[in-house]
Amino acid sequence: MAHNKSFALLTSLFFLWGFITVMNDLLINTFKKIFELSSFQAGLVQFAFFGAYFVVSIIYFIISSVQGIDPINRIGYKNGMVYSLLICGLGCMLFYPAALQSSYILFLTALFVLASGVTLLQICANPYAAIMGSKETSSSRLNLAQGFNSLGTTIGPLLGAILIYRVFASGEATVSALGSTYLLYGGLFWAAALLVALSKMPAFNNEERVERDGKIFSYPHLMYGVLAIFFYVGGEVAIGSYLIPLAKDPAIMGLSDETASYYLSYYWGGAMIGRLMGAVSMNNEVSISKRYLYMGLIALVIFTFIYTVTGIKPNADGSFDWAGLPFQDIALYLVYIALNFVAFYFGKGRPAATLTIFSAVVIGLLFITALGSGAFAFWSVLSIGLFNSIMWSNIFTLAIKDLGKHTGQGSSLLVMAVVGGAIIPPLQGILADSAGIQISYLLPIVCYFYLLFYGLVGYKSKVTKLYV
Repeated sequence: MAHNKSFALLTSLFFLWGFITVMNDLLINTFKKIFELSSFQAGLVQFAFFGAYFVVSIIYFIISSVQGIDPINRIGYKNGMVYSLLICGLGCMLFYPAALQSSYILFLTALFVLASGVTLLQICANPYAAIMGSKETSSSRLNLAQGFNSLGTTIGPLLGAILIYRVFASGEATVSALGSTYLLYGGLFWAAALLVALSKMPAFNNEERVERDGKIFSYPHLMYGVLAIFFYVGGEVAIGSYLIPLAKDPAIMGLSDETASYYLSYYWGGAMIGRLMGAVSMNNEVSISKRYLYMGLIALVIFTFIYTVTGIKPNADGSFDWAGLPFQDIALYLVYIALNFVAFYFGKGRPAATLTIFSAVVIGLLFITALGSGAFAFWSVLSIGLFNSIMWSNIFTLAIKDLGKHTGQGSSLLVMAVVGGAIIPPLQGILADSAGIQISYLLPIVCYFYLLFYGLVGYKSKVTKLYV
């Protein structure tokens, strides 16, 4: 029971960092308009945020290598999460002085501090979720936690748009509205830090020393996994970063800024559908017939939730209207949900096989997005979230398999690879500036071809003599 309560609290932390990370997609479009930026310059939002992952993770890895003990193992996962949440809150609070100065550079600095806290939080929380039960259900458990991360990424654009455009402004985003919004978010992170500090979550301390011999680099499945995380995060973030400009394109949907931001919830909400379905699909403790029944119910309930919340539109006077999409407009998305279900069936609960199948589907959807037009292309790109869903958890659990006392170091390397989210989006921004927003969606295809390789071959565990 104690572990159940601890896991419930842990999932709330996954929710929080998903919520705050997806806000970057709104920030890119908002900053671009306020500061009159190019797509590349606006893409520096992701560079600042995910660049922090690389800097903090490499420092973490160096410390663990030099001292011979993993810092998180020494202070405990619980304390690590408390400190991480405090740093996240500080980063959010720094948005307020950045807004007072109306400085893009200061906003990027605040994002770097915020992301530093999120980085440490992920180094603690991902392996914590994996070790809170049996090894056999670690992928299922991490998928469940990631499902709540996706709940955050689903609600984030909706609440963020309401706060930025309506609560703290009057229909037009301002730097003042951004500062006030993130001041509120900072308070949430500090409240979460206090809640974790007062909880009875197990610390999971481990004083076992890590040899300073570079053995961590002798695990090919980990090294290939680091690249897999790089390309997965880079591809997922790049796709989400330019969804609003894509939705505004007359050749696609021709939507307004505010309306386009609501559609982000279908992309990130699809990840929630897939992750919770994945948690059930990979849970061997549930019978096969019940698994598929639960998966169908999950898809139905979450889709209904997304459809409902995106249909509620705020008015300038504070009232709300219902403006749900007609059925024919969402029919293709429902078809892709059914395809997601079929893909899980053929994956048969195996992390590597499911990763392979999902990567192949995403490649096809990206080709449709880049070369198609109108609603067909748009709903195809939104549906990619369904198939991105299980990639992080499957790659992570495959990559840290059998690392033993090197698990903390391996986790820091994997989180460091999140720097892909800093590299790929600006590159796509350059392509968007030169060739057009739609053609720029050809770039993430490269990322998913590598994930296809990792699911087929790269995940296989075999220690080699790569160290001295």
